Amino acid sequence: MKLNEIADSANSVRNRSRVGRGIGSGTGKRSGRGDKGQRSRSGVALKGFEGGQMPIHRRLPKRGFNNIFRKQFAAVNIGRLQAAVDAGKLDPAKPISAVTMVEAGIVNQLRDGVRLLGKGELSAKLKIEVEWASAGAKAAVEKTGGSVTILRKPKADVSLKKGRQPKKAKAAKPDEDEKAVAEAPENASTGEAATAEDETADSDSNSE
Repeated sequence: MKLNEIADSANSVRNRSRVGRGIGSGTGKRSGRGDKGQRSRSGVALKGFEGGQMPIHRRLPKRGFNNIFRKQFAAVNIGRLQAAVDAGKLDPAKPISAVTMVEAGIVNQLRDGVRLLGKGELSAKLKIEVEWASAGAKAAVEKTGGSVTILRKPKADVSLKKGRQPKKAKAAKPDEDEKAVAEAPENASTGEAATAEDETADSDSNSE
């Protein structure tokens, strides 16, 4: 070994880190030393805090709600199917399902199924199986001699869920007018009898 061959090990000497040069320097806003005061404590959340004034997320009105049970469908137009048939990506002789559309590159993400829409022209005879289809799309497919099968089941009756018994129809109650009409003949006959008795009593008193 010679003196001119002596050298430091690799990465044993590094350049001095220059801190305090802003958030774009690689050491961050605080130069790697963290915050002081309130932000250095746990349990502090200052996002959305505007110094005490009403924050914007409370000033703006809230409308509607997010349905956690909503279904997200991939929309496919009949014109897209015809283009895939012309390009040889779909075989008209075989049933076309959501999986077939994904394999053909028509649908990128399957999600909860496929909605078939009626935009475009369709000339091929296709047998399509989807979760939902518009009336126009269904008519266009059937016009070419094809068929559309809806895989999604119709909504069940709410009264039949969770073992609930369907409500029985209540018996119709007669109206007050009908009651009055029914009672009128009885009252009339009773009144006539009382009048006849009064007249008999008067005649007897006069004869005496």
